[in-house]
Amino acid sequence: MHDVALRKLATFLEEVHHEGGPPAATPLLRAAAIAVIQNPFAGLYVEDIQPFMEPLKPLGLMMAQRLIDMLGGDPAVVQGYGKGAIIGTSGEIEHGALWHAPGGYAMRELLGDAMAIVPSTKKVGGPGTRLDVPVTHINASYVRSHFDSIEVGLNDAPRADEMALVLVMTTGARIHNRAGGLAAEDIKGEDGLR
Repeated sequence: MHDVALRKLATFLEEVHHEGGPPAATPLLRAAAIAVIQNPFAGLYVEDIQPFMEPLKPLGLMMAQRLIDMLGGDPAVVQGYGKGAIIGTSGEIEHGALWHAPGGYAMRELLGDAMAIVPSTKKVGGPGTRLDVPVTHINASYVRSHFDSIEVGLNDAPRADEMALVLVMTTGARIHNRAGGLAAEDIKGEDGLR
């Protein structure tokens, strides 16, 4: 089994007060964490890559806790989440799929009652590649007010033999959301969809 070799961790927090309309009573907070790690499969085709998911679990938990702390420390304020991966050019898109379980389950574990699937995206790219990480409500994927994305990237990552693994969380709906659909207060909480 491969160890996780972390080169760097970057985080950012965004406060959205308005989008051209009246200021929100409470700003929307959007947080992202990006971990740049060595890709143990870079330059190789390895049939069984699944064992690498296990050592990624502590990284997922650390990143998820870091996001919760950035949003004030109370998991109850988190309403949206997402995950993603940028794989360096000596890797393959499937290496990014290894982040699905460690990243997603880490957030769901620390958020307690999160029922919705964690939306995800991944791509292969070089240093400076940007990734739009999708965001949905943590308990119901059909809550339209929380459909969003957070753009992430670093100027020096991922190098060809690296992966940049991403988790994002938000504290609410888009500021000035007016697109209708299922409202967060009307979630039934039966299936992670509605």
